[in-house]
Amino acid sequence: MSWITRTRQQLTGFLARRDTPDNLWTKCRNCGAMVYTKEWEDNASVCPRCEHHDRIGPKARFGQLFDGDYRVLPPASVAEDPLKFKDQKKYTERLKVARSGTGEPEAMMVADGRIMGQRAIVGVQDFAFMGGSMGMGVGEAFLAGVDAALAAQAPYIVFTAAGGARMQEGILSLMQMPRTTVGIQQLNEAGLPYIVVLTDPTTGGVTASYAMLGDVQIAEPNALIGFAGQRVIEQTIREKLPEGFQRAEYLLEHGMLDMVVHRRDLKETLGRLIGLLMARRLAA
Repeated sequence: MSWITRTRQQLTGFLARRDTPDNLWTKCRNCGAMVYTKEWEDNASVCPRCEHHDRIGPKARFGQLFDGDYRVLPPASVAEDPLKFKDQKKYTERLKVARSGTGEPEAMMVADGRIMGQRAIVGVQDFAFMGGSMGMGVGEAFLAGVDAALAAQAPYIVFTAAGGARMQEGILSLMQMPRTTVGIQQLNEAGLPYIVVLTDPTTGGVTASYAMLGDVQIAEPNALIGFAGQRVIEQTIREKLPEGFQRAEYLLEHGMLDMVVHRRDLKETLGRLIGLLMARRLAA
């Protein structure tokens, strides 16, 4: 063995033993910039170069919104794999992978806390959990949030992020659309604000139900929002659609949204809205 080979092996062993974090850098999915993960997280997972709003889960969202401590509502108990569905994998296996990857029991989590000193119930969908798909677990979590809002006489804020209904649950998934709509009607009858924040992406059956029924409709910048994909719509109507017609800014311009709010301003905006809407309720 030559001295060059020995030296190379010694250097390789030394470098391999160095404690280098695996997640030191985060790559922006929009512009490709490499950003220090700490800088990325300190900026609320928004790219400091291009302002791209990355997808975040419930725990990160709760941490950004609530004033301090908050209480996560217990996960809903629903029948797993009621249709005994199997494609390339069993549905139960897909659930295990999603739970292991996210550390969450379902694609929606609901928490009770305070925003700018005012009590609020907040539900957050996680696209990392099977594309945030709406199944019975999501429906039950949403309705648990409704019940918590009614009990606390507090506003209900929902952050949507979904690819639509969960195909592994078939018609049982689609049934969550009318169920959640009835829950929103209960909030309306009680005079409690229901605020929706649409994040990237919000599509399918979620868009066709509770995502578009808010008293106030907010979206994060450049969020993809729609029912079907652009190519599907173009093939159906046989017309070319405008570029970016399913993005938040286009929808705001055409009256489907009330506002597009940067993530750094969301907490203050929601706090102000809650104060205004609850004051109006008390006056009425």
